[in-house]
Amino acid sequence: MKKKNIIQRTILIMMALIAIAAGVSYFVLEREKPWMAFYVACCGGVLIINLVIILIFVRKNIK
Repeated sequence: MKKKNIIQRTILIMMALIAIAAGVSYFVLEREKPWMAFYVACCGGVLIINLVIILIFVRKNIK
């Protein structure tokens, strides 16, 4: 049970860091290159979606 909680916390922390980094990079790049800012933000969103899927599988399969 402890192993499952450590893995879940790690995934949640990674999701938070990616969300913060995507948001900051969007606002930094928005003035110079708006399409690149949108692309970077979308890439961060895709990574977060993948981590959500991983989190669902971890909750179901690790005992």
